[in-house]
Amino acid sequence: MAALSKIPHNCYEIGHTWSPSCVQSAADVTRSALEVSFKIYAPLYLIAAVLRRRKKDYYFKRLIPEIFWSTSFLTTNGGLFIVFFCILRRLLGGFYSWSVGFGSALPASYIAILLERKSRRGLLTIYMANLATETLFRMAVTRGIVKPIKHGEVLLFCITSSLFMFFFRSKDGLKGFASSALKFIIGKEEIPTHSVLADDSQPSAERPDSRKKTLLSSTRKLLESICKRGPRHRCCKHYNDNCISYCVKGFVRMFSVGYVIQCLLKVPSAFRQMFSKPSRLPSLFYNKENFQLGVFLGSFVSIYKGTSCLLRWMRNIDDELHALIAGFLAGVSMFFYKSTTISMYLFSKLVETIYFKGIEAGRLPYIPHADTIIYAISTAICFHAAVMEVQNLRPTYWKFLLRLTQGRFALMNRQVLDMFGTQASRDFKGFVPKLDPRYTTVIDMDINKKIC
Repeated sequence: MAALSKIPHNCYEIGHTWSPSCVQSAADVTRSALEVSFKIYAPLYLIAAVLRRRKKDYYFKRLIPEIFWSTSFLTTNGGLFIVFFCILRRLLGGFYSWSVGFGSALPASYIAILLERKSRRGLLTIYMANLATETLFRMAVTRGIVKPIKHGEVLLFCITSSLFMFFFRSKDGLKGFASSALKFIIGKEEIPTHSVLADDSQPSAERPDSRKKTLLSSTRKLLESICKRGPRHRCCKHYNDNCISYCVKGFVRMFSVGYVIQCLLKVPSAFRQMFSKPSRLPSLFYNKENFQLGVFLGSFVSIYKGTSCLLRWMRNIDDELHALIAGFLAGVSMFFYKSTTISMYLFSKLVETIYFKGIEAGRLPYIPHADTIIYAISTAICFHAAVMEVQNLRPTYWKFLLRLTQGRFALMNRQVLDMFGTQASRDFKGFVPKLDPRYTTVIDMDINKKIC
């Protein structure tokens, strides 16, 4: 089997093809990773400090150490990958399919995450777990193990949104950043303290359990009332607006937020083109993606609020269970801005939320250092894909790895790795590194004749 075969080449012929020295190669990657990491984290921490309105003491005492803390983490992750790549080759006498990517990245990633601040490990773990899950799914699709579902990212978002909104409306359902984010997006009006009837003083004959209303009659009554007076149901907490204006205002507000976010994301590239291509500046404001994100966020909020109001009118009660239906229907808004990344990230956060709730309830075990273990495994999976099958890795992450190593990740001799059956060289247009024959061990580059 190809997976159990061993490549007898040395690490210069396969990995660090730009230099025959293992030490020099590790130093090259470490130096480039250090430079790029600092350029990433310095403005990131500075902007975060400004947005959080940090005091002067933070800028003088904590800002620089935190920047170097995260810089050392990312630098270590990149530099140690080459180190373990060479170590494993010497220990094993060659390369196996598992050692060339996953085996080298696993110890490097584990050591690196231990250098990062504990407060950031969880966020990094969620991101890499999300990326690794997406990568594994793509690998399974490539191998014919699973078949992708049409609009699968939308369906996943609907399910995730449904459960997230249920937790949001439940007492002590969400905490921390997730709760704050949803309060900003949806609003505090949709957080009931408990299920509330429209009028507790009315006789039992008038309660929803004893009413025999059909869906048609309830909807007709709602539409008639809205057309006449534009009312607000007694259970609704948006006291200053009727139900229609409540939904419309929610759409306008989040559409504006999404539009501004997309414009800000395009500012750096627009600034670079300000003098060279000034004709492209209008595209900063009139861009299809800007409106797509705005419509996505606006429709999500308006559909959720509209469905919640409709259910209050129909059932005459404010119930957190409404969030399951409203959240699922609101998820359909992703048709305006399809994103596997968003769906997978939110699903990962949902799994994390359910896991910690299970721990609090005593139904799931607490695993010490779970974040470091998950991060190491997830990163190793992504590095393995970057070596063996780049076509199954998220393009943005591949570009990040190229930036981190200043292009050196693309210099691996992937034509030799093709013998493992993953089409490693498919996206590299027949690239063959120019090696110094004085440092090569296998003269004939036809690896099929040299398998041990």
